[in-house]
Amino acid sequence: MDALTLLSGDAQAFCEKVWASRVHLHHAAAEELVGLLSLDDVDHLLTATALRTPALRVVKDGSVLPAAEITRSASLAGAPLTGLVDSRKVLAHFEAGATVVLQGLHRYWTPLTDLVRGLELSLGHPCQANAYLTPPGSQGFARHSDSHDVFVFQTHGRKRWEIVEEGHEREVSLEPGLSMYLPTGTPHSARSQEATSLHVTIGINRITWREVMQQVAERALADERYDAPLPAGYLDDPGMLAGLLGQELAAFGESLAATDVRATAESRVDGFLTGRVPYLRGGLTDLVALAGLGDATRLVRRPTATCELRPGSDRLRVLLGDRELRMPARLTEPMEFVRDHPAFAVGELAPWLDPESRLVVARRLVREGLLRIAT
Repeated sequence: MDALTLLSGDAQAFCEKVWASRVHLHHAAAEELVGLLSLDDVDHLLTATALRTPALRVVKDGSVLPAAEITRSASLAGAPLTGLVDSRKVLAHFEAGATVVLQGLHRYWTPLTDLVRGLELSLGHPCQANAYLTPPGSQGFARHSDSHDVFVFQTHGRKRWEIVEEGHEREVSLEPGLSMYLPTGTPHSARSQEATSLHVTIGINRITWREVMQQVAERALADERYDAPLPAGYLDDPGMLAGLLGQELAAFGESLAATDVRATAESRVDGFLTGRVPYLRGGLTDLVALAGLGDATRLVRRPTATCELRPGSDRLRVLLGDRELRMPARLTEPMEFVRDHPAFAVGELAPWLDPESRLVVARRLVREGLLRIAT
């Protein structure tokens, strides 16, 4: 199941009827959501790993505690190691009623990395993942509104949410299996109930029309004509300045109207599909196994990678999600096969490539992170 369907129930209906407009609740299989980050997983992260701030923060009485209250000094190979989380201090604050916040989990917790990457590809907007561990009967933050959309789902305990939708207050009891979507600006607060609460928040940092239009306008304003100074003496003749301003605005409007909207849209899409942070889980294992690659080797698409093809007259551009790969145009057909098949054996490239060439291409795609060697 893709990430957006898991969280919303119906990806297409969500995009067409819910996105950026209203609160949405979806009942999913509890084990699917709990499996993304369980209480035991958080225990492991807090007590058996070397988390460092700002990957973790602690909130008490609505305020974030200073880093010095949750960290300790340490060294690594003789060099000072700053911001190292002290699990004893964190657990003591938690027992005293504080909320523990794990930030940026999509950067280091594989199940949420996969979820966030899939959600980004479905929505076309950057996403992030935080988790909130709250002791019984406690509240982390007072009522507030976020500057981004969120999906929220509970993985342990229950939490009572108070949200304001279209001016009306509404209570939602979030428990494992229930996913909730809140558009940007939805006022909300949450309090744990009789048991410890753990919930995950997926933040969606929306790319707005304002941002796109500003970029278009900035390109138009790069014309050197706009570097000219206002006429000397304009303070004495506002009417003259208004006339000249009208002329400049008219020229600016013509520049905007002449914008190649297709090229602008393609640039936006290509930028998103080549600018994400690399995620190469298993890359070392694949490199070690490359020497044994043969026609019988099965390759699978890395789920966090993309394979968007941009054919040209002499070169083929392949957008991988975190980078762009340039290949000879003659490889367009075999790459279309790769794009359309999430798993295949190297030998299946035989209709287009001789034995040596298909091994070269397969190794390249593994090194680039598009494909993994099936085990």
